[in-house]
Amino acid sequence: MTLQVGVIGTGMIGQDHIRRLTNVVSGVEIVGVTDIDQARAAAAAPAGAEVFATPSALISSEKVQAVIICSWGPAHEEQLLASIAAGKPVFCEKPLVTSEVAALRVMEAEAAFGRRLVQVGFMRRFDADYRRLKAVIDGGRLGAPLLFHSVHRNASVPEGLYTSEMPLNDTLVHDADISRWLLSDEITGVEVRVPRRSSRGGELRDPVFVLLHMASGALVDVEISVNVAYGYDIRGEISCEAGVAALPNRPATVISDLNGIRQAIPEDWRERFIEAYDQEFREWIVAASKGTAGGPSTWDGYAATLAADAALRAVTSGGLEPVNMIPKPKLYALPTAMAAE
Repeated sequence: MTLQVGVIGTGMIGQDHIRRLTNVVSGVEIVGVTDIDQARAAAAAPAGAEVFATPSALISSEKVQAVIICSWGPAHEEQLLASIAAGKPVFCEKPLVTSEVAALRVMEAEAAFGRRLVQVGFMRRFDADYRRLKAVIDGGRLGAPLLFHSVHRNASVPEGLYTSEMPLNDTLVHDADISRWLLSDEITGVEVRVPRRSSRGGELRDPVFVLLHMASGALVDVEISVNVAYGYDIRGEISCEAGVAALPNRPATVISDLNGIRQAIPEDWRERFIEAYDQEFREWIVAASKGTAGGPSTWDGYAATLAADAALRAVTSGGLEPVNMIPKPKLYALPTAMAAE
């Protein structure tokens, strides 16, 4: 059986997912698209897909069995609530929503429905290297994790479109989520330090150094640098009681010639995580075809939102800002067969 899906938002990430679902993964067909820019939606639509005038029309369409949300963050809450009300599985790119109250409303709606429908696009959980790193930590041979060093570097960001808040309320959510997942832990507090600014970023607050305090007592330090020039560089190293486990550099091929020994560096997120995105959707399709969702949940999106909010407070206060989560609803405490959960 082929899952019939509709895509909301046909910007860069929406177009990349349309390519992936049309040409790479199986078991799925895009039957509808919509975007605030109708011409862009029409240009991105695969052959035979209907271009809907509004997200609500796409969500309510009988031909659409599941929804993929790639619109801008402030629109997510309304589209998620409509998808849940329609009983349709939904894949939502990060951020889940842009406020704590919005996240609570989405969780309440999903809990009232009685079954998980939402998967959040934290694709790092589907990356083979991160999964191997988690397997090492979960295996226990290195003892308890004590420190996690996480690095997120971009060659550049769009001038005028990427603001000083975005390293903390947009980029950080990936590091916050992968920290919680790798360490099987929750974030209880956030500190932010701003070092000397990079001249390449102009007035942009770049880089930033974030310290996540975990419930277990472990600490996570996150470097976010978005104008490093040389490429897209993601790193991670976990120091444990009896050893250290780290991500490998990607791509792994090592070249030796007259210029020395070197490795290539990905140009952007699409190159570095292309296989993770593919696997993310393979697993989503399996769950959505059964009318449910696996992988990162609404609860995980809520946790990342709170971490980002605390980071924004911390960069202003200069102190440790608490992360106060509600008790975990039973819906999100249930075991799942999905490997990424």
